[in-house]
Amino acid sequence: MKLFIKIFLQWTWGILQNIAGLAVFLANAGRPHRIYRGNVVTDWKSEDASMGLGMFIFMGRTDSGDEEILAHEYGHTVQSMILGPFYLPVIGLPSLVWANFKPLIKRRRRENISYYSFYPERWANKIAVKRVGRAPGTQNGEIHINHICDNEIVKKV
Repeated sequence: MKLFIKIFLQWTWGILQNIAGLAVFLANAGRPHRIYRGNVVTDWKSEDASMGLGMFIFMGRTDSGDEEILAHEYGHTVQSMILGPFYLPVIGLPSLVWANFKPLIKRRRRENISYYSFYPERWANKIAVKRVGRAPGTQNGEIHINHICDNEIVKKV
């Protein structure tokens, strides 16, 4: 019953990001897929980028076996159910810019700012810890202010 409610929410309230996720899924139809907590996980062609779109999770090649990254992306699927049509402007777009905008990437590296310190990522981690018990930068289910990210010690903004 929980799975039915989750799927119903994703394909009604969260339909916009699910249509986008389905399009990316279809573009990666030949890649390996699995189910994780009621979500479709695809090991896609991207080298190091992972993302969640509705009930679809896309794991980059370097992340594909990383349970913490998978739990984090699962957190984004929960955000999708909470925010529905507001997910893309509130979470998706800011997260995309935070991850890919070169000046922000340079600033994060220069100032040792964790990728997971930005609100969409921090919230996804909190959800992951609560629901799964782990997320990037956590130990024993607790989020730490200083944690390892991209092989560097980083600080929270």
